[in-house]
Amino acid sequence: MINKIVPSLAAALADVPDDATIMIGGFGTAGLPDELVAALLAQGAKGLTIVNNNAGNGDTGLAGLLAAGRVRKVICSFPRQVDSHHFDRLYRAGQIELELVPQGNLAERIRAAGAGIGGFFTPTGYGTELAQGKETREINGRMYVLESPIHADYALIKAERGDRWGNLTYRMTARNFGPVMATAAKITVASVHEIVELGALDPEIVVTPGLFVQRVVRIDRASTQAGGIKISGARA
Repeated sequence: MINKIVPSLAAALADVPDDATIMIGGFGTAGLPDELVAALLAQGAKGLTIVNNNAGNGDTGLAGLLAAGRVRKVICSFPRQVDSHHFDRLYRAGQIELELVPQGNLAERIRAAGAGIGGFFTPTGYGTELAQGKETREINGRMYVLESPIHADYALIKAERGDRWGNLTYRMTARNFGPVMATAAKITVASVHEIVELGALDPEIVVTPGLFVQRVVRIDRASTQAGGIKISGARA
C-alpha cells in the first residue's frame, strides 16, 4: 500500500545530508513552509545550497537558517529587502555565496529541470553581468542567453490538502513555486493542513500529482511561526 504520510516534521527531514541543495517554496512569506524550515534548522544539516525566490525575512524561517550559519549558497531572484538583514550581513562579510537569477528565469530553470530539458535560450539578462560566462546566440535578430536547469536534492513546499499518495492542492497564491519545485527535486516533502481520503480530491483540481511527492506531513493551521516551533529529534 502506498502511504507517503510521515508522522512528524523531524522524521520528514531526518536524512537531509550536509551540502544538500534544497528548494524552498514561497514568495516572501506567502506559501513559505515555515514548519519544514524550522525542522531543517533543528535537524542540523549545514553547507546547504538554498533555492528560493527570496533570501529570508526577519529572524525566523529561512532567515533563521542563514543566521545559524547553515547556508553556503543562495540561488534567488530577490535577495535584499528591508528585513533581509541576515543575508545582507553574511554577504557583505563574504560568508555566503549568491547566484542572482531573474524571477522568470528562476521559475523556468526549475521547470526545465523537472521537464528534463537540458537548457533554454532567453533574452532576459543579455548584455548584463548576469550573462557573463554564458553562451549567447542571435535568434531571429534578437540576442539570447543560454540558461541551465536547476536541480535539487530536496524540495520543501507548503500545500493546503493532500492524500496518502501525495496528491496536492494549494491555497491561492501560496501555490507560487511549489508545483515546479516538486518536479525538480529527488525528494519532495510537502506540509499540508489537511490529509484527505483517496478519491476526495477531484483529479481536475490536483495541482501536484503524487508522482512528484515522496513525503507528506500534516501541520496544524494554528501552529506558531517557524522561530517558535520546537522540533524533537534534532541532529547534534
